[in-house]
Amino acid sequence: MPKMTTRHFLQSAATVLAGLLLVACGKQQPPAPAASTPAPAASAPAPAAKVYVVGTDAAYAPFESQNEKGEIVGFDIDVVKAAAQKAGIEVKFVNTPWEGIFNTLAQGDRDFLVSSITITDERKQTMDFSSPYFDAQQLIAVKKDSKIAKFDDLKKLKVGVQNGTTGDEVITKLQGKESANIKRFESTPLALKELEGGGVDAVVADNGVVVHYVNNNSGSNFKTISDASFPAEQYGVAVKKGNTELLEKINKGLADIKTDGSYQQIYTKYFGSAPTAAAPAAAASK
Repeated sequence: MPKMTTRHFLQSAATVLAGLLLVACGKQQPPAPAASTPAPAASAPAPAAKVYVVGTDAAYAPFESQNEKGEIVGFDIDVVKAAAQKAGIEVKFVNTPWEGIFNTLAQGDRDFLVSSITITDERKQTMDFSSPYFDAQQLIAVKKDSKIAKFDDLKKLKVGVQNGTTGDEVITKLQGKESANIKRFESTPLALKELEGGGVDAVVADNGVVVHYVNNNSGSNFKTISDASFPAEQYGVAVKKGNTELLEKINKGLADIKTDGSYQQIYTKYFGSAPTAAAPAAAASK
């Protein structure tokens, strides 16, 4: 075996040292600590409950009107509030002029309407109605010294009505579409004011509204006349045609308040006595 010279030894040592340095340089750095797990994203807030926009012509006391604070109040309003609570829905009332009120429903600006709306076959063609919540009939208002005794007596006289109501319809049938003696007003109280001033001979309107006006305006010197020829009418809540989901909720609420006595309490508050068994509500209509 040949001897290792000093020079060979030094060369081998240098080779070994270089190898060790290469190994040291090739070591991997310890892995960086794992990033902390991100906190789970906050759950999205629950969507706000839908608030149903209810159109009502607030010029028809005692069914719907505005108090001194501008709040919409009345029999219809209390009935819908109570029914909505039973149905588990929120409602917001918006004063909506009678002329054009049905367009707001068709266009989706209102979710439903409560405004002493008489259920008629003609209206059923363009909207759906809840079960009836009030029975009504037309009534004639005249001055106390008037000789008018029945509906037919109005055939050639000046008669005030609220435009587009069932009172307007019945007097139009009596006098004809072209009659110049039919005076149409934006509201029934305006028509009654015209009667008070002598501008018309009579007013035909829903009995509930007429009676309320006469009772609260003793200086008007009016009397009222009922006529058997006037058909019975019923009020309903109007919803957009085909909106069965909302209609079911409203009907459930109305049924519940009649069952638990809430409806009877509201009725007595506005009309002085509970409704008869035959009519879970009785007095007016547009």
